[in-house]
Amino acid sequence: MTWAILPVKELEGAKGRLSPALAPAQRVALMQVMIGEVLAALLAARGLAGVALVTLDPWATDLARRSGARVLTEGARDGHTGSVTAAARVLAAEGARGIITLPGDIPAVTPAEIEAVLAAHGKAPAFTIAPAHDELGSNAVAMSPPLAVPLRFGEDSYFPHLAAARAQGIEPQIVPLPGIGMDIDHPADLASFARLPEAAGTRTLAFLRECGLSPPAR
Repeated sequence: MTWAILPVKELEGAKGRLSPALAPAQRVALMQVMIGEVLAALLAARGLAGVALVTLDPWATDLARRSGARVLTEGARDGHTGSVTAAARVLAAEGARGIITLPGDIPAVTPAEIEAVLAAHGKAPAFTIAPAHDELGSNAVAMSPPLAVPLRFGEDSYFPHLAAARAQGIEPQIVPLPGIGMDIDHPADLASFARLPEAAGTRTLAFLRECGLSPPAR
C-alpha cells in the first residue's frame, strides 16, 4: 500500500530558469517529455499500489488518464510541498501505508531505481531519501506513514529533510542514485544530463539533440 505521488504544475511558463537555452515552447515540450519518462518509470516499478499525479494541467491530466494513473487536484496550485502534502493526506485517509514522491524533471530515473528506494525503506515509521546530485534537492522521498515527516521541498531541501526526520525520531535512510539524482533545472544541468550514462536512450536526450543542445550519438 505504498502510493507514488508525482506533482505536475501547470506547464505554461515551465522551467523558466532554462530560458537562456530554450524558447518557451521548447521548455514546455521538454517538460512534457520528462514527465512522460518519470511517469513511465513509476508505472513500471514493482511494489507500488498506484501512481497519482497532482495536477490541474490539461495535458498532464490527459496523460495520466491514458496511462492508467490517478489524478488528484487537491493542493495542485500550492507548490511542490503543498501538492505532495495534500495528496499524502488524501491517500492516508484512504488507508495508504506509505508514499514515495518524485519530481517530473528527473528523466533518467528507472523502475529499478524506484524499486531500490522502496527496498531500502524500513518498517514504519520510516523516511528514505534519494538526494539530487548536488545534495541540495530531495529528488525522491519515501515515507511511512504518509505524513510521518513535515516536507519542505526546494533547492536546498535535502539536509533540512534529514533534520526534519530526525526531529520526529526517525533515522533517515539515504539512497544516492544517479538517474534520480540528475534533475534538469538550470542550463548547466543539460550538459550534465547528456554526459550521464543513465541518460543514454532516453527520449529527453533525443529531444535535447533535436534542439542542438547535446552532441549527436556516435
